[in-house]
Amino acid sequence: MAPREYNYWLTTASKPGIVAPPLPEVLDVAIVGAGFTGLSAARTLARRGAKVAVFDSQILGWGASSRNGGMVLTGMKLGVDQLIAKYGRERTQRMYAASLASIDCVEQIVHDESIACDFSRCGHLEVACKQKHFEGYARQAEVIAREFLHTLRVVPKNELRSEIGSDIYFGGMVDETSAGLNPALYVAGLGAAAIRAGAQVFENTRVNVIERHARGTAAGLQLTTSRGNTWARNVFIATSGYTSRATPALQKKLIPIGSYIIATEVLPEAVAREISPRGRMIYDSKHYLYYYRLTPDRRLLFGGRAAFFPESAGSIRSSGEILRRGMIDVYPQLRDTKVDFVWGGTLDFAFDIMPHAGQLDGMYYAVGYAGHGVAMATWQGQKVAEQILGDNPDNPFVGIPFPGAPLGLYNGRPWFLPFAGAYYKVLDWLT
Repeated sequence: MAPREYNYWLTTASKPGIVAPPLPEVLDVAIVGAGFTGLSAARTLARRGAKVAVFDSQILGWGASSRNGGMVLTGMKLGVDQLIAKYGRERTQRMYAASLASIDCVEQIVHDESIACDFSRCGHLEVACKQKHFEGYARQAEVIAREFLHTLRVVPKNELRSEIGSDIYFGGMVDETSAGLNPALYVAGLGAAAIRAGAQVFENTRVNVIERHARGTAAGLQLTTSRGNTWARNVFIATSGYTSRATPALQKKLIPIGSYIIATEVLPEAVAREISPRGRMIYDSKHYLYYYRLTPDRRLLFGGRAAFFPESAGSIRSSGEILRRGMIDVYPQLRDTKVDFVWGGTLDFAFDIMPHAGQLDGMYYAVGYAGHGVAMATWQGQKVAEQILGDNPDNPFVGIPFPGAPLGLYNGRPWFLPFAGAYYKVLDWLT
């Protein structure tokens, strides 16, 4: 029987009931995007007394915020040596500290708002696909301990069975600080918290045009939406992989990349304990990587960049077949296990594979999470909200270079993704 083409997480959660009032004429802050970033910002702003509304062309949490693997991870996509070489020690130290603080931020919100989303500090495990990758782990752990005072544990191959029920890897590295959660429950709880604080959420309301527009002596921006027009002193763009032509300058700096996940049937307790003895968030060392974890009800979620293009019916179906084969490569013991669900979502990658925040064309933004968005998006939403309110938060991702495509050969439509996918596959083979 073919798997159901549906997001497993949505079977576990229901979004908060939202009855949108008439469109407000004037706002302190208009937020575009009702995912982790936008809702975290809305909660922070509303709790400080701002009149704030969140607009989404779909429904609350519809995009990557409910479609991801629920991994709340430390670190960033680039390695620490690359970061230090590019940004220097001081800023890299602040970036790494922010990645750790972002997990504390999620945990604090979950606690303060009583969000039942299965948040657990289970740690993550990175597994080495090649001996050369494993040999680099000791160096990474040493640099991170020295520069960031953060401890990682290297696991040699002969001890790896204590962490994962697979024999294909050359060793691993554990970070006990990382966490896991149910993203659909979390984004629903975050949305409910923002609404309780006084934010308004307008679902199925597409923002088509944003223009500078003074209102009397006050500078601001007018938003033309599918529901009518509104004016705001400040606008915060929080659309990530779904950034549209409403913000063309930002769209040209982001690459929307598809990521896909399968979820198995519920596994017997002994099988679940064998494949993931400690219930870690797990990912491998490839560029074209796999990531996987157990759910609280003992399903295996297995995801990856099976296709680079954003999700469609065809890409979801073909990706499900690719991911099933990958799952069996990692776990041959699951060869006869049924896959119940397959789905996809769209991530946002900047050209330098870094998070970015700041202002562009008079609007605030926070984007570029590259698969590390559960924690970083929540934290960035809070920090950019504080910036809008006139605070001076330490955000090391503000002000770093934000490159576009070489030679300007990109208009927001990622025609080059098949070539990028092929490049990363070759890179994995070479390295």
